[in-house]
Amino acid sequence: MRLALIACTALALAVPLSVAEAATPQAEVARIENSPGYRKAVSVLTAEHARTVADIVRLTEIPAPPFGEANRAAAYRRDLEALGLVDVKMDAEGNVTGIRPGLKTRGKGPFVAVAAHLDTVFPEGTDVKVRRQGWRLSAPGIGDNTRSLATLLAWVRAMDAAGVQTDADLLIVGNVGEEGIGDLRGVKALFQRGPYAGQISTFFSVDGSDPSGVVTGGVGSRRYHVVFSGPGGHSYGAFGIVNPMVAMAGAVTGLYAVKPPQTPRTTYSASVTGGGTSVNAIPSSVFVDVDLRSEDAGALADLDRQFRASVESAVAAENAARSTAFGPIKAEMKLIGERPAGRTPSDSRLVRITQAAITARGFDPAEEASSTDANIPMSLGIPAVTIGAGGRGGRAHAPDEWIDVEPVEMVRGMSVGLLAILATAGLR
Repeated sequence: MRLALIACTALALAVPLSVAEAATPQAEVARIENSPGYRKAVSVLTAEHARTVADIVRLTEIPAPPFGEANRAAAYRRDLEALGLVDVKMDAEGNVTGIRPGLKTRGKGPFVAVAAHLDTVFPEGTDVKVRRQGWRLSAPGIGDNTRSLATLLAWVRAMDAAGVQTDADLLIVGNVGEEGIGDLRGVKALFQRGPYAGQISTFFSVDGSDPSGVVTGGVGSRRYHVVFSGPGGHSYGAFGIVNPMVAMAGAVTGLYAVKPPQTPRTTYSASVTGGGTSVNAIPSSVFVDVDLRSEDAGALADLDRQFRASVESAVAAENAARSTAFGPIKAEMKLIGERPAGRTPSDSRLVRITQAAITARGFDPAEEASSTDANIPMSLGIPAVTIGAGGRGGRAHAPDEWIDVEPVEMVRGMSVGLLAILATAGLR
């Protein structure tokens, strides 16, 4: 009920009137691209290039491992305060937010949220020193997603320096918990229980570099830690009793017998396993971690049902095949991650504006499906996309992750997101 109320409230929040009155998304984008304010803002991005690169380096070198984003969040809070944003704060989950008030809504909402995640996939103790070779910067997490954090700062500075004002309020967000076991906890809090729940009308997630991509499909996932337990015993002396490893193997084999649909794309993976005590002992406990994914909520639910059935069937088969004199096999399934699937329709105004902005700046737009912070608003029916911060990069989630900060292409890429945001929020 809580999520339904949030979704209904958010859908009732009107996109700024000036945007709604625009003849077409292409016309609105063209108007803004040719406006003196936007052109000046882009020139500021060029003039401030070195500062943006310095922000990337500075923030990258503040470690932000899963559930350890506090130091980077504190630094980002200071950055938002220095920009002069209104009501800069950190919520209970650790998200940092600040408001750039619009002419019509004056900081009261509804908000066009622009977010970049603070966390990286790399564990505590990872060397995050940035290495530079010409325009190429390399360090863990530099493209996913520190570049985006710095780009948000650059966009606000450029708007301020150019005297650009929007009709709608902009909510600038540095959120926690996007990666892996973070399970989108930051954006879940933002939409479900944070101070802006029910007040966000549109959501831009800025993640990665590629300025041509626009994520319109949120790939949902359900992740399980499944523990199979039994009596255990000596491999020779207790031979013939039930073995939890056999049940686990049967469950995995059963999952891999499932033929998921190709459209919507649906996948699974048995990813991590362990347990047992010795080569000469029947284990009393083993485990497997499983990842289930789909672009469609219904397909994900069906895959989930089939995996559960596979576990139950494998346990029953092992208990029927061998002796349970010392106890049967049992399986405990623990949900360790859940990301809802969702989609922003291709014909929605937000997607059409974003695609028009990509095209206007000389790129070929490509719709994509991925698992990002935008999953949450998409699942609530709130218009949302994920866009790149601008520029080139590669080796995401690898220790040698890199980005290219050559000024001309970097600024051209950064200009895409700024154009899409201004066309959505209503440039005056």
